[in-house]
Amino acid sequence: MSVTVITPDKAETIWVVRDRLRLHGALGGTGVHLLEVDIPPGSGTPPHRHQSPEMFKVNAGTVTFNIFDQQPPRCIAAEPGTIVRIESWVPHNYANASDGPAAMEVLLEESMVNFFRDAGTAEQPAGGPPTNAEIGAVMAACARHGIEVMAGAPA
Repeated sequence: MSVTVITPDKAETIWVVRDRLRLHGALGGTGVHLLEVDIPPGSGTPPHRHQSPEMFKVNAGTVTFNIFDQQPPRCIAAEPGTIVRIESWVPHNYANASDGPAAMEVLLEESMVNFFRDAGTAEQPAGGPPTNAEIGAVMAACARHGIEVMAGAPA
C-alpha cells in the first residue's frame, strides 16, 4: 500500500493562457486525474467539446458554465460547493465573469491532462488579454488532442 502527499507548492503547475492549473496526479489504476484551476477575472475557455467527461467543484468565487446542448443554452452560475458534471462530447465552456478570483477542482481523464501539458507553459504569463500567439497555441493543441472548439457559440 502506498500513500502520496502533494502540497500546493509541490504540485506540477501549468499556465494555460491566464488560468493556473495544479496537477495532483491520477487515482491509482483509474486514469482519473485531480487538478485545481485558479481562474482570474475575465478568464475562461471558449465553447468546446471532447471525449473526457469532467467533474468540477467550485471552491471560491463564481464560475459560470454554459452548456450548449440545447437552445437556448443553459447558463449555470456555480458558487462555492457547487459540483457540475459534464459528460463526454457535451459542448460547454466556463468563465469567471466576476471582478474577483475563482477557483475549482476538476476530475478528468488523462487525455485532458496531456492536452493541458501540450497547451500550457510552466512560466506565468503577463497579465492582460491573451495574445494571438497564445490563442493560436491553444487552438493547435485542441486540434492535436481531438478537442472541438465550437464555432458560432457565444463565449
